[in-house]
Amino acid sequence: MAGWRCQLKGASFVTQDITGRRRTIVRNQLKVAVGLVLLSLVAGRVPADPAAPYEPGIWQKHEYSLAFMGFTSTYSCDGLAAKVQILLIAAGARPDSRARAGACASDYGRPDKFARADLTFYTLSPAAAEKPVDGAWRPVALSPRQPRELGTGDCELVEQFRQNVLPMFTTRNVDDHTTCVPFQNSGSVIDLKFETFTVPPKPRRVP
Repeated sequence: MAGWRCQLKGASFVTQDITGRRRTIVRNQLKVAVGLVLLSLVAGRVPADPAAPYEPGIWQKHEYSLAFMGFTSTYSCDGLAAKVQILLIAAGARPDSRARAGACASDYGRPDKFARADLTFYTLSPAAAEKPVDGAWRPVALSPRQPRELGTGDCELVEQFRQNVLPMFTTRNVDDHTTCVPFQNSGSVIDLKFETFTVPPKPRRVP
């Protein structure tokens, strides 16, 4: 009986008998990943599991009074607190962190040149503890409409947040290209990126 041998050429599996006749059995696109897995199995190795995504951490409490000092925008004290609250959560603060209107000369909702917000917030720091919190590094990008409530007019506030509040967070790879032009929004750019150590987002429930 004629013998058969199997051959792999390109993306085709073919068989060839000793007389040289070829019959195509399967023609299929081979993915690079599949090839790597097969090579790994032939060598008797199994791909290693990826590193664990979580690190232990503990919450640290911070209290800070932010007095806004800018030339372009003017906030009411409650409006300033609302904006800072958004920045806190975006930067990875614990959800129960709060920014409240500070002592201001103007009434509620009225712009104040010396607006102030009192912050009480919690940030996660890598540390071993008896009851640690699972933490992970998460990328953050601040720009106009990211978060949605942030606009170009908040440029000086983002700049001040970067200088005075963000150092209280555990961050890495800070890349800041924010540029604020005094007395005008035109030409101002909010572009702040960094990684923050915080709790990983909860998976969405599948309905």
